[in-house]
Amino acid sequence: MKNTSLILSIISLVAVVAFGILSLTKGGKSADVQTDGSAVETSASKGDIVYVNLDRILMEYDMANDLRSVVETKIQNIQSEVNRRAKKLENDVIDFQNKIDKGLLTRTNAEVQSQKLQQQELEFNNYAAQKEQEVQEEQVVMMNQLGDAIQTFIAKYNEQKQYAMILTNSGGAPVLVADPALDITDDVLAGLNEEYIKSKNNK
Repeated sequence: MKNTSLILSIISLVAVVAFGILSLTKGGKSADVQTDGSAVETSASKGDIVYVNLDRILMEYDMANDLRSVVETKIQNIQSEVNRRAKKLENDVIDFQNKIDKGLLTRTNAEVQSQKLQQQELEFNNYAAQKEQEVQEEQVVMMNQLGDAIQTFIAKYNEQKQYAMILTNSGGAPVLVADPALDITDDVLAGLNEEYIKSKNNK
């Protein structure tokens, strides 16, 4: 499966995960930390409505990249095995047809081999469908893991920041125009990656 379809699937699922977090207690002006380590001043403060760029998070979040790499490897292995079996079935059919064309099989043997090929085809179709289901399950699990990690982090993050709402922006929607100072993506990315590195080291 193509990386693009995988990324779009992740975006669609994580976008469904509720990122809007309402909270109106304490906070104040803060500085966002960019992924290069430098700080950028922001006017976002307690009670503001801010947003994160979900596309960037899914591309630059270390956990997303690690999970995507693992899932893509599994999918490639599955696809290779499906292709190998499909090729074998194709060769068996061609060999059978050649024997028929050359008159190398009796009618009885031809019928027996034809039935065997039909059974092989049925078994292959069942196998391919099963593997397709496995691919979908791998993707769903990956998306659930990402969605849960991001949602959990943002909930904890906002306990400190106390924004009125945190929106997700993906592909220019729903945030069409906004003050760049309300974009907290760099800060969220830095926190997500820091937390993920710590969890990997602990394991």
